[in-house]
Amino acid sequence: MFQKILVAVDNSGAGEYVFRKALEVAKATGASLMLLHVLSSDEEGYPAVPGYDFGMGAQDDVMKLYLQQWHGFREQGLELLRARIYEAVAAGVTAESHQMPGDAGKAICEEARVWGADLIVIGRRGRSGLSEFLLGSASNYVLHHAPCSVLTVQPLVSVPDEAVQTEQMMSI
Repeated sequence: MFQKILVAVDNSGAGEYVFRKALEVAKATGASLMLLHVLSSDEEGYPAVPGYDFGMGAQDDVMKLYLQQWHGFREQGLELLRARIYEAVAAGVTAESHQMPGDAGKAICEEARVWGADLIVIGRRGRSGLSEFLLGSASNYVLHHAPCSVLTVQPLVSVPDEAVQTEQMMSI
């Protein structure tokens, strides 16, 4: 059925839930996983671009601080991928990972095309109506532009990430 599953991961509790569902599908079908983390401004913890102009020396300090935050954010993403790879391999699933900056929806579709995925597993934040129109939606973009089938994992309920993690731990 599916041989190559791309799963979009992030550092939220909902992202953990999406990964678990993708891992279940991969185990059931014998597929391999590509774990993709997009360094996107939509993700919590993304460093804000400073907009201050207090002269050249102050700008240098602000830029250094921004770059430190960016490197920390990037490293946190790589650590997330390493942990997920470890979990997948421990579960008997072949897995690899990739991290890239950009617009999440476009990056997911492009990586799926390049890697030759036959399924994308993605979560959704539950935006609808005006908020989805104004803020955009990576899952909506992927549904309309993906080069393969898409499994959209619905949020359990609108609960804090800690509650999602607690529910997951109870189901393991």
